[in-house]
Amino acid sequence: MNTSSQRPVSRRERPAKPALTRAGIVATAITILRTEGLEKVTMRRLAQELDTGPASLYVYVRNVAELHGAMLDELLAAADLRVDTASSDWQQQLIALLSSYVRVLFAYPSLARSVLSLRPAGPHYLRLVDSLLALLRAGGVLQRRAGWGVDLLLQFAVATAAEHGTRAESAETRDEDDALAAALRDASAEEYPNIVATGPELVSGTGPERLDWGIRALIRGIADTPALDDRAVAE
Repeated sequence: MNTSSQRPVSRRERPAKPALTRAGIVATAITILRTEGLEKVTMRRLAQELDTGPASLYVYVRNVAELHGAMLDELLAAADLRVDTASSDWQQQLIALLSSYVRVLFAYPSLARSVLSLRPAGPHYLRLVDSLLALLRAGGVLQRRAGWGVDLLLQFAVATAAEHGTRAESAETRDEDDALAAALRDASAEEYPNIVATGPELVSGTGPERLDWGIRALIRGIADTPALDDRAVAE
């Protein structure tokens, strides 16, 4: 009788598992995100993929929110976050920078929705913030206005990606757009005079055109709107 298959295997003869690291956890989470969606990125699922227990993961990431922030930071590694503050086209650079951020999030609408309530703090995200500040300051925006303005710009970028990315995923988007267009077209001039007067401008323009305009509108508002006693802030 062949008993070789029944022979105990020493632990030393088994292949060693890769060391558990934060980078490895984030990379695995991104793989699941790309293949199955963010809803499948759970601590239990990650533990299964990494051949460990869920409790072991909390040594490297405190919670799912921190994991989402780390995933965003890793995805931002592919974005071009470099800026040239010596150039006169600081506004166009700012638009390009935010548009690059939107494209990253647009590819993952579920992550964009999560980021709406996150405060990421990874190195790539900090580079994005620093570059936005540098461009605003290059355009002469006062220090406090620049600091507060970056928050508005990032919120606008994330909300845009979350809205349009989510709608792009929905099979009902075209029907919803058609229903809105019909409601605007058939609106009563007596009840909704401003809607009738504005007409198709409410839904005109492409996504990039509206994103560009929105960023420019925010930049102008940030530059021109006083932020309490911002002149007292050291320049």
